[in-house]
Amino acid sequence: MDEANKVLALILGCKGMVIFSGVGKSGIIAEKLSKTMISTGSRSLYLSPQEALHGDIGIATKDDLIILLSKSGKGLEIENLAKTCKKRGVYTMAWVSDKGGALEKYVDFTMRLPLQGEICPFGLAPTTSTALQLIFGDCLAVALMQASKFSLDQYALNHPAGSIGKLIAESVQDVMVTGDDLPICNQNMPLKDALFTLSDKKLGTLLINNDDGTFLGIFTDGDLRRLIEKDGSSALDQRLNAVVNTDYTSIEKRELTSKALEIMENAEKRILLLPVVEDGLAIGIIHMHHIISANISPSLRIH
Repeated sequence: MDEANKVLALILGCKGMVIFSGVGKSGIIAEKLSKTMISTGSRSLYLSPQEALHGDIGIATKDDLIILLSKSGKGLEIENLAKTCKKRGVYTMAWVSDKGGALEKYVDFTMRLPLQGEICPFGLAPTTSTALQLIFGDCLAVALMQASKFSLDQYALNHPAGSIGKLIAESVQDVMVTGDDLPICNQNMPLKDALFTLSDKKLGTLLINNDDGTFLGIFTDGDLRRLIEKDGSSALDQRLNAVVNTDYTSIEKRELTSKALEIMENAEKRILLLPVVEDGLAIGIIHMHHIISANISPSLRIH
């Protein structure tokens, strides 16, 4: 645990890039971990040992940290890379499983990943050892996210495409109904006159404004059914300010659609839409159908 905490502290204290490198299967894991670091807010780079020894090491500076992945801690290329980094004054650490590898002599710090043996029937193919590298690296990436307070908004900016992008990069303002499509009515309008707007806008709700144009509350088709069941046809003669629901839940346009979905699903009584309010004005509506249409389904939501 102390060694793991030191690795975390060293990366957090790195002023430059975190550069991963490795040979063979360890190299594949190193490249994957570098990409994970990049996508979760860390400045990172994968550097092939072969390419590094033929000029690419020139990208490394004394502000960088180089992490060398190797099960055995042996191998001419990885050892030569460590020697070169030492000459250049670049801080290096090794993640190894076996003890006594020559690599440890050339790095500034060694993180030993506990390995009982490979699950390969011959005990040779990198299987368990690469899994340990991957798990440790991914846990480290999560710890870095937490330590740097990496936000969902930042994550969204790094993932604008694909199912993840659809889930978290879309904001409420990207999918909400606005302008002339909004079912806005004045609070003094008789309910019977507002029914045309309720039906015409096809959103199942009215956005009711005060006389000064500020947002007062909502009235839904569900409210209409309950009102008629209670008062009969005479209910239609009431003005909207007598039937408006001011105990509504709203959202801001800059929020992510995943946040809107979370609010809708976790409300005391599940709701299908949210008014979008800004500076006291109703500027839009986002409906559950809008979120589903944007391919942001509950089953994809990130927790």
